[in-house]
Amino acid sequence: MSRTSKGLYRIRFVGGDKVYELYAKKVYQGELYGFVVVEDLVFDTAGSVVVDPAQERLKREFEGVQQTLIPMHSVLRIDRVEKQGVAKVSVLEGGKVAPLPTAPVYTPKTD
Repeated sequence: MSRTSKGLYRIRFVGGDKVYELYAKKVYQGELYGFVVVEDLVFDTAGSVVVDPAQERLKREFEGVQQTLIPMHSVLRIDRVEKQGVAKVSVLEGGKVAPLPTAPVYTPKTD
């Protein structure tokens, strides 16, 4: 992925036992191998009378964050979208299903 700031992106990723859905203006593969960089997070700024407590918690969690790095294996999907939706966190479906252990994506050779 190259650095891009054209458009708006919806990023879905797993963090612990939750699925995060965020919107950002910039998404690219960072210099730190195995991580996707997400910058310029966008939250709903419409002056709505109704306040969504879940979205407010998410805004507070990412308050002051200029850049977040998400492990590639945690990313479920990245979509370029025309319109911004609601950023949200939901409980990971599956209940008692545990993820399989993963091996490192890259193993440096030792001499």
